[in-house]
Amino acid sequence: MGSVEGERPMGLLRSLALMFRAPRRGRGFWYSVAIDLIWPLLALSSRWRFRGELPATGPVVLASNHLSNADPVSVTAFTLTRGRIPRYLAKSELWRVPVVGRVLAGGKHIPVTRGSAQAADAYQHAVAAVRAGECVLFFPEAGFSDREDHWPSDRVKNGVARVALETGAPVVPVVNWGTHRLLPAGAAFPRLTRPRIDIVAGDPVDLSDLAQRAVVDRATLDEATKRIMHAITALLADLRGEQPPTR
Repeated sequence: MGSVEGERPMGLLRSLALMFRAPRRGRGFWYSVAIDLIWPLLALSSRWRFRGELPATGPVVLASNHLSNADPVSVTAFTLTRGRIPRYLAKSELWRVPVVGRVLAGGKHIPVTRGSAQAADAYQHAVAAVRAGECVLFFPEAGFSDREDHWPSDRVKNGVARVALETGAPVVPVVNWGTHRLLPAGAAFPRLTRPRIDIVAGDPVDLSDLAQRAVVDRATLDEATKRIMHAITALLADLRGEQPPTR
């Protein structure tokens, strides 16, 4: 997976230097502005350690655990340092929020209208983005972990597995740890304790045997999702130095 950058958390100057080296083409104006404004704030309010690599080019699907509203910001920073621009699936209500809607639209992110027939449109847009060579990121839990110990939730969605099996794109597990200390669920403002944020990308999840099946049914999707979540949990266990709960 590669070594932790600097082994110690990155300092402010190193964090800002990475911002200037990150790819800019393809962000869109408002998405780029948001990154340039939020990145220094994240660097000032936390200490980063990044590990692991992503495919340099071509389609890729990222699957991450979800602990905090800070996760999209921290994962975006990590992904940009790996030379990729992430596209997110996010609830459609955010597109109606002033400024936020422009950032999401300009960044080619994908709205999800939950509980409606339009939810299928998000899936088709995600498939199209991956086939176009984009880096598309999913939070399979579709919300924050509902566990007090912050391990991934047992309730997950099959969307990431469905997109991966249809497109054949590699699925790279990604884990956050520390964002829940920076911006706890329900908090309006980040804490000023400068917590360490670790983000780790693992090896692609092997779904090759499932992709070869003639029919991708519910059992196949469930098995693919189980493998993806197992990879995320294993990465998190290694990062935390703890054994995950028995499922």
